[in-house]
Amino acid sequence: MKSFVFPEFQITRDEEKCGQCRGCERQCAFSTHTYDPVADRLTSDDYKCVGCQRCVIFCPKNAIVVRPTPSFYRPNASWSREKLEDLKKQAETGGVILTGCGSDKPFRIYWDHIVLNASQVTNPSIDPLREPMELRTFLGAKPDLMDISAKDGDVEIKTELSPNLMVETPILFSAMSYGAISYNAFRSLATAACKSGTYFNTGEGGLPREMREEFGRCAIVQVASGRFGIDAEYLNCAQAVEIKVGQGAKPGIGGHLPGEKVSAAVAETRMIPMGTDAISPAPHHDIYSIEDLSMLIFALKEATNYEKPISVKIAAVHNFAAIASGIVRAGADIIAIDGLRGGTGAAPKAIRDNVGIPIELAISSLDRRLRGEGIRNRCSIVAAGGIRCSSDVIKAIALGADAVYIGSAALIAMGCTLCQKCYTGKCNWGICTQDPRLSGRLNVDIASQRLSNLITAWSHEISEMLGGMGINALESLRGNRDHLRGVGLYEWELDVLGIKGAGE
Repeated sequence: MKSFVFPEFQITRDEEKCGQCRGCERQCAFSTHTYDPVADRLTSDDYKCVGCQRCVIFCPKNAIVVRPTPSFYRPNASWSREKLEDLKKQAETGGVILTGCGSDKPFRIYWDHIVLNASQVTNPSIDPLREPMELRTFLGAKPDLMDISAKDGDVEIKTELSPNLMVETPILFSAMSYGAISYNAFRSLATAACKSGTYFNTGEGGLPREMREEFGRCAIVQVASGRFGIDAEYLNCAQAVEIKVGQGAKPGIGGHLPGEKVSAAVAETRMIPMGTDAISPAPHHDIYSIEDLSMLIFALKEATNYEKPISVKIAAVHNFAAIASGIVRAGADIIAIDGLRGGTGAAPKAIRDNVGIPIELAISSLDRRLRGEGIRNRCSIVAAGGIRCSSDVIKAIALGADAVYIGSAALIAMGCTLCQKCYTGKCNWGICTQDPRLSGRLNVDIASQRLSNLITAWSHEISEMLGGMGINALESLRGNRDHLRGVGLYEWELDVLGIKGAGE
């Protein structure tokens, strides 16, 4: 069947510059570039290009340019090029359109419509280079009251405290499973987390046994509906356990790791047969109520000797605040809330782009709901889904989060160009693939150093912004929405965010 769809990208090769080294052919896993021995020249198939830019970056002669193909369709406000081509693809294949990464739709990005306060005279700024700046965060339940005693200058806490995660900076690496990403990418996240005093989340694919002793001290392990890779050692080697109920990229539906990505090592870690599809059902088949969830929470607490905080990850959807309130009352120590711009390795495009709400609105709604019910201290809030820079982190904390998860930002730091073809397993950058030839392109030492540098840079910027606001501890900013103002927002948006308009 002849395809009626135009190629997404257009490849231009400067024949005078091109040395016919065939490097582009070797770099592309999608067979976009091929060598014709008869004509002794390289040719490129625009239809196979995914726009990852790897051939452009690694061309020694700078002979290749990859650009989006201009739209040749008559302009139509209702029928965009994307809508036309998605429809044509489905008419040609009869299949669900899959995609990776987070939603690329032009929903309002509230971070860019929120500005921060700054100190003036009566509340002087603080110089973080010369004065202490506290970025350390504790994630977990806190007591209503603390019974302390002081004697000879020593303070003793008599209240029994719940287990908490101590994070040196309020930035954690989001759940990305081994299988969805390569072993090298997975290990890079773990290495960087331990080096930076933070944590990485294993996702639902388990934790390879050879990594447990070395990286368990900075791991949050996940229990998802598929129950992949879970055993007593897995739960106890880590510092926290997270129950995944939903995620921002695909709320209400399950996960699917194609059999092509289930290598022998992935199969061993997930405890499934090699080459079989790893399907996570949409619901946990033992959770159909808050009471059922509470049973699982306390089963995991029992399995870990009540020594680790239990987190529950949910997607930001219409009734999430009420659900989260029930989750806290069910015994969860941490609520991880994932907004609609959350990334994924594979999701139906129709779900990714049309379900969920922005994380900015969700954070404020959840924080205010829990405060109103008097239970905010019984859990910490970790926000995810669209955190792009250090100012987003600061704004998330001022809206009510304790810390944030970063996923796409971490992948970009390792080299990802958001080509959205993660589900193919042919990642040219060696990140979302199980092909040994491709995954070997990602050097763990270099990738982990880039991730560590990112955490360091953002932490410095957070300290600078806090100092500029006259705040010397992250704790003083948490949920302090008076330090935020909205620009170009409707009244209802300001009301949901719980902030005033600029100038007020």
